[in-house]
Amino acid sequence: ALWCLMMSVTPTRGCLLDLPWEDILVPHILCHLPLQQLLSLQRVSKSFQSLIQLYLANMRCFDSSQIGPAIPRAAFVNLLKDNEVLQQLALQSCSNWLTDQELLPVIGQNHHLHHIQLKGCSQLSRHALVAISLSCPNLRQLSLAHCEWVDSLSLRSLADHCKALEAVDLTACRQLKDEAICYLVQKCGRLKSLSLAVNANVGNVAVEETAKCCPELEHLDLTGCLRVKNDSIRVLAEYCPKLRSLKVKHCHNVAESSLSILRSRGVELDVEPPMQRALVLLQDVVGFAPFINLQI
Repeated sequence: ALWCLMMSVTPTRGCLLDLPWEDILVPHILCHLPLQQLLSLQRVSKSFQSLIQLYLANMRCFDSSQIGPAIPRAAFVNLLKDNEVLQQLALQSCSNWLTDQELLPVIGQNHHLHHIQLKGCSQLSRHALVAISLSCPNLRQLSLAHCEWVDSLSLRSLADHCKALEAVDLTACRQLKDEAICYLVQKCGRLKSLSLAVNANVGNVAVEETAKCCPELEHLDLTGCLRVKNDSIRVLAEYCPKLRSLKVKHCHNVAESSLSILRSRGVELDVEPPMQRALVLLQDVVGFAPFINLQI
């Protein structure tokens, strides 16, 4: 129906392009169309091409997954070359080819970005994170999961310039050690969500400093952090009253003696209580869960 409306050119009704572009079409109509369809509309006519270019220049949110995993590098550069008002940028679907050369111009001309998703973008370098820290002072959410190029110096730059951060995903950023995490949380005390998962270099020092510096913390992911122990979990329970979820699967040095404190407060944990784990294991082994009187 929308396509028919766009193509209608009867003298009595006029056509969609007769409506004010910046006041009506861009903010109230085109924003409801998938990005893939908008790009297809560019091939209808020169007028539609100009309209879509205007839309792209004023787009507040760009999510590469809306186009698909096969977005060409040249197309990406062309799509965002005129945009200076982006607020959200998600580029995980560009991870196979995205480099500093494509990303840095976009970051440099968009100073209002507050959400950036770079999960799996392994071909970037530390210069990308430095550029983000210098150009995006209002950044609130940043995902750098599986970006092993993130190092302590670039993370320090982020901490120094983006103090409004509320959520940071550093999953599998394996260059980072306790010292770098401590510096981040000391500078960014508003953090509500932090992932340090799959990092064997992260231990008690980082977790305890996070607890003491981030009283608003609600979600913490420590999956696979083998150096984290019970003591740091107790500190977390003491200093983070707003904690809602904690992931400690594969943290072999974290036991129920510390987790029970959080469990009693209703914190969502990704490991079951010992009795429940035993029942699940027994069910897997023998194919059924026997009746057990837990009140004994």
